[in-house]
Amino acid sequence: MVDVLANKRAATRFRVLVEIAERQPAVSQGEIADAVGVTSQAVSEYIRDLVEDGLVEKQGRSRYRVTTEGVDWTLQAAADVRRFAEHVTDDVLGSVQEDAAIATDAIDEGETVSLSMREGLQYAAPLGAEGGTEAATGVATTGAAAGEVVGVTGFEGVIDLDPGEVRVLQVPSIRSGRPDDDRLADLGEACETADLVVASGVEAVGALRSVGVDPATYFAAGEVAADAASRGLSVVVVATADGVGRVTDALRDTGVSFEVR
Repeated sequence: MVDVLANKRAATRFRVLVEIAERQPAVSQGEIADAVGVTSQAVSEYIRDLVEDGLVEKQGRSRYRVTTEGVDWTLQAAADVRRFAEHVTDDVLGSVQEDAAIATDAIDEGETVSLSMREGLQYAAPLGAEGGTEAATGVATTGAAAGEVVGVTGFEGVIDLDPGEVRVLQVPSIRSGRPDDDRLADLGEACETADLVVASGVEAVGALRSVGVDPATYFAAGEVAADAASRGLSVVVVATADGVGRVTDALRDTGVSFEVR
């Protein structure tokens, strides 16, 4: 257990120091007491100890500043807390959380299964099944026939998955005229190689339908594309020229790789 989580006093000391750093140099012990959940007298005692330990410097009445040593100590303590939180979420809770997958074959409750991603969905297969892999495994919490949904927990390993790519293709707005035949031909070719096609704007929907493609959705196209790409799908987003920014903002926020043409 990290020091700041070892006991209540260590945790409170850490929180008081953080509150001083946030409020310095004018520090209200009453406000800190309210924020931390202790008495003002207790805060006064903690501050006195922090000053004695060289982590806080008193500059006058109700004026304090965290020293360089205090900053270093706080950063180290925060890093320890972060590592402990990651251990809890990744190692502890990650192994007991339950997720859903589609069974490729009949699976019995308690059976160890291999996990994979196909067309953006998680699949579970009995170990040793044809086409299966043991790079990522779990334990079935329910039984399921082939094609049914099965619960999975006790995850180990990492699913082999390459992030998909997103291509954003622009079409003119109605004010600028309709796309010419060459542009429509390029649009149709791009859609042929995509796993998913989405649209943003009425003109984009019309352009797609003119080449025989119905978009999977024309709502929240950027968010949908980002989610699909994170699941390994190749996505084409068709957007009107004046609406491309909304799409790219959503893609940029999620860190998905994309190109605009």
